[in-house]
Amino acid sequence: MEQTTRYKRVLIKLSGEALATGITGGILNYDFVRDICLAIKECGEMGVQTALVVGAGNIWRGRQGEKMDRTRADHMGMLATAINALALQDAFVQIGVDCRVMTAIAMHEVAEPYIRNKAVAHLEKGRTVIFGCGIGSPFFSTDTTAVLRAAEINADVVMMAKNIDGVYTADPRLDAGAVKLDELSYMDILSRELRVIDSTAASFGKDNHIPLHIFGINDPYNIVRAVRGEKIGTIVTGA
Repeated sequence: MEQTTRYKRVLIKLSGEALATGITGGILNYDFVRDICLAIKECGEMGVQTALVVGAGNIWRGRQGEKMDRTRADHMGMLATAINALALQDAFVQIGVDCRVMTAIAMHEVAEPYIRNKAVAHLEKGRTVIFGCGIGSPFFSTDTTAVLRAAEINADVVMMAKNIDGVYTADPRLDAGAVKLDELSYMDILSRELRVIDSTAASFGKDNHIPLHIFGINDPYNIVRAVRGEKIGTIVTGA
């Protein structure tokens, strides 16, 4: 029986920390990364076009460079996202998925330069596309990259796979009374200062009416569930 999906084209934002889930040393849990890629492969087999933006928190975070020049520290983070993008590409290729890495900083020997029309062409040919190096400029997070690239490629939704299963009224790790929210708006995120995504990403998503689906990546198969439209995590409306 043919599987039904809610979306035709999705952009998945993976945090760098997610790639190191379940390990105490090193930067990549290769088995977990493979499980993520297998879930995305299943989405592709259902006809869903998938692009990814990956963070770098498993390798480098901006606050580690607080004594450095901010621009240089952010450039280091961009390069770290390229490492994660190549690791994901390798896992995809090993399971038989045609995959391309496109970076906002030119590194022709290891990846294609990001060109919007070429990225869309890859997706239409059934290839998975991974965007590395953020938007190529310092001071902008990979959350902002995700909503920007989603707008550029006309994605139906941004899916943010996080280490928490949705949006709460407070940090559930610190506040036992925190309540999970099934749906909210970008304005809610901004006005209530919810630390789900940064304010630049939230403002861009609001202004460009980009739906956002936030869910936990502890089970990589949640990606398939989200694509099918199952009620997991939190939906942020683009209205």
